[in-house]
Amino acid sequence: MAKILNKYIWLAETIYKARKITFEEINEEWRRDIDFSGGEDLPLRTFHKWRIGVEDLLGLVIECERKGRYAYYIANESEIGNGTLKRWIFDTITEGKLLMENQRMKDRILLQHTPTNNQQLKTILQAMRENHTLRLTYHSYYRPSATTFEAEPYCVKMFRRRWYMAARSPHYNKVMVYALDRIVNLELLTGNKFALPPDFDAKAFFNDCFGVIIGDNTATEEVTLRVSEWQAHYLRDLPLHASQRELAPEDNRCTFAFRLRPTFDFQQELLSLGADVEVIEPHWLRETMKEKIREMAERYGEEREKRP
Repeated sequence: MAKILNKYIWLAETIYKARKITFEEINEEWRRDIDFSGGEDLPLRTFHKWRIGVEDLLGLVIECERKGRYAYYIANESEIGNGTLKRWIFDTITEGKLLMENQRMKDRILLQHTPTNNQQLKTILQAMRENHTLRLTYHSYYRPSATTFEAEPYCVKMFRRRWYMAARSPHYNKVMVYALDRIVNLELLTGNKFALPPDFDAKAFFNDCFGVIIGDNTATEEVTLRVSEWQAHYLRDLPLHASQRELAPEDNRCTFAFRLRPTFDFQQELLSLGADVEVIEPHWLRETMKEKIREMAERYGEEREKRP
């Protein structure tokens, strides 16, 4: 299975990179890849089998132009844009293929662990698919002990290598976000069904969030940051939020604007950037950051005073 999957990925990558490519050109690329082809031609019948496999396993539709060069292309390329599930699957499988091909260098390839219980994720996705309620025992960092309650799972989201579930708790009668790594126990209640609201949109639900904090009543507003030129390179390559846009520079410093909820996790992100970022607007956020920085300075000052 792994070998044929790698071939599906090879075909999808080849067509995706070329945007449009004829079968003859695909065959040339295949023959050049000696590790896969051994220098042999790609049979047309095999190619069409792989087209079906790519659609079944990766969700990518490979179609052929009916005129001109009769080139092949990814018909639903827009579905693998940044942030989409198909793109995440495509990138993950592609990276996995690369790592498998280079296992002999495993001591030189360092990865980050994602703290996820796959069985919990599987149970949640089943509950979402079948509209079943969950009973979970959850230990929040802000409570001394775990609590058990029922919840209706609406969607899941990955943020900073952790999975989170947005679910409606009948007890609170609102949608809340739960980290999967803080779920102590999880049970699928097959006898309890719920109806997902027809107007619920998972992307829109988190659209104004920096991460996964939604319930602290922070309003969505325009945030303006002044950033050092050095740090600006990183923000251009990896935006903090989908709403990020760059404004005209001032005093040799770059200015970025965002439309989001400047919640605690966003504030922590700004603190991690140190002196390379300055909040310009809104005023309350600038004052909040000033207070946090003052508290940090006092703490370090106290430490210095205690030293002999």
